[in-house]
Amino acid sequence: MFLIGENIQILSRLVSDAISSTDPQPLQTLAADQAAAGVHWLDLNIGPARKKPSETMVWLVEAIQEVTDLPLSLDTTNPVAMEAGLAICRKKPLINSAAGTQESKEKMLPLAKKYNANVVISVLNDAGIPSDAAARAESIMETIDYANGLGIPNEDIWVDPILMPVGVDQQQILEVVEFVRMLPDIVPGVKSTIGLSNLSNGVPQRLRHILNRVLMVVLDNAGLYSAIVDSFDKDLVDLNAGKKPEIVSLIQRVIDGEDLKSADLSPEERDYYKTAKVIMCQDIYSPSWLEV
Repeated sequence: MFLIGENIQILSRLVSDAISSTDPQPLQTLAADQAAAGVHWLDLNIGPARKKPSETMVWLVEAIQEVTDLPLSLDTTNPVAMEAGLAICRKKPLINSAAGTQESKEKMLPLAKKYNANVVISVLNDAGIPSDAAARAESIMETIDYANGLGIPNEDIWVDPILMPVGVDQQQILEVVEFVRMLPDIVPGVKSTIGLSNLSNGVPQRLRHILNRVLMVVLDNAGLYSAIVDSFDKDLVDLNAGKKPEIVSLIQRVIDGEDLKSADLSPEERDYYKTAKVIMCQDIYSPSWLEV
């Protein structure tokens, strides 16, 4: 699975201060450190970029391209900022993101065609976020048809099913997994991606990483192409690189519905086992799921 590093994002105080003061050094260090950690893309999230959108994105892209040759995911809801960044990317970039809303289809999708860029299209439409896998499929097929009409091939389209926090709607996890599994059959050639950390929003900080790691393995099993992740979660990167096969095998056994005896597992295995059961909705989520 391809990992997109999420750590250059405007909600970070370090990032927002560096952008405000046009000091590239902290961001260049952050980019180089993410590349060294083993991710494959870098996400540059500047949010809505209401002030100087073009100048901000151009400055940021140029600063990051000075220190790494990883491809870039440009993450902004501002089409002016998006276009300015796309115009100077050295490698084929990723637009993060477009959606099925009329405004996004009219303002973001044409940029993918104009700049021959990859584009993330979420299942969001003017009615909101679809409720289940089938509704997500219906929504995305309509938007992809629109994108194809603009001349954007399926191979340049990455689909985001939109992941809700586990504390908001645990059952949605299985709908997302099912959608990822069915996607290649309903729209051949498209890729899939997801904001993995969305799952653990609202979860106690010390517990966020293990939820994200387990879901990554579950979605990888379902065929997920890429995920936007915390580059500095070493265990997550190692799991993706095949360095923890025993943990992957354990999670696979839970996916297959196998019941294991917790007493036979090491403390680390027990935590992954309990977390996998939550992800697969075999146990009910609560902030104390590891202690039960």
